Amino acid sequence: MTVFAAASDRHCATATGGIDRAIRLSTAAAVLAVAGIAAYVSYWHAYAVVRAHGETGITARLEPATIDGLVYASLMVVLYAARHRVPVPCLARWLLGLGIAATLTANMAQGWSHGPVGAVVAAWPAVSLVGSYELSLPVDEVLRDVALARHAAGGATDVRACGGRCW
Repeated sequence: MTVFAAASDRHCATATGGIDRAIRLSTAAAVLAVAGIAAYVSYWHAYAVVRAHGETGITARLEPATIDGLVYASLMVVLYAARHRVPVPCLARWLLGLGIAATLTANMAQGWSHGPVGAVVAAWPAVSLVGSYELSLPVDEVLRDVALARHAAGGATDVRACGGRCW
């Protein structure tokens, strides 16, 4: 391999790594922005529903956080499993589904007074949060595969040798 070809390969790998980093960071920024908006809207929708059904005080203020907290915790378990290529625990899947159903129900209940369209509009932040997060998982997996392949091409016989720090 000539010096020029080796330098070109390093430049290409560096450029590709920079693009991968930009993709990963912009995806994370988008998910975080949607998460912040969705959490805010979803919290107040759930708070209104909890208050309308008899809860008051600190209980009414904390209960909506249990819904979004359950979704977040379950998604983190799913992300961990995806990153480490281990099966997702059944409990995480069930609780994620339950949390999504609860947040959708609370949001739709809040918007229902404005008819079916109001219910859909009120539910949209929760849908966009879960959707954007789920879309980010394949991006993370693809970038992880690329990083592991690069690590292996660098001469390592065991791609796990990077200890998960390849990307």
